[in-house]
Amino acid sequence: MPATAHHSATTKRSRLRFIGEIITELKKVVWLSRREVLYLSTLVLIISVAAGLVLGAIDFGFSALVENVLVGR
Repeated sequence: MPATAHHSATTKRSRLRFIGEIITELKKVVWLSRREVLYLSTLVLIISVAAGLVLGAIDFGFSALVENVLVGR
């Protein structure tokens, strides 16, 4: 068998084995329930919005401070 044909066959088997291993590992994963996903997604959204509001308020405060105190407008 030529070297390139042997390499091609080995690569193909290697890829198929890799895909099989991925499927095996995915079967071991404990997936969250729909309710848990919804709860955690909502929690992340609420925390992100709250953090954005806090950081926006801090930014607004520092902008006002710089304009009024340092620039003197």
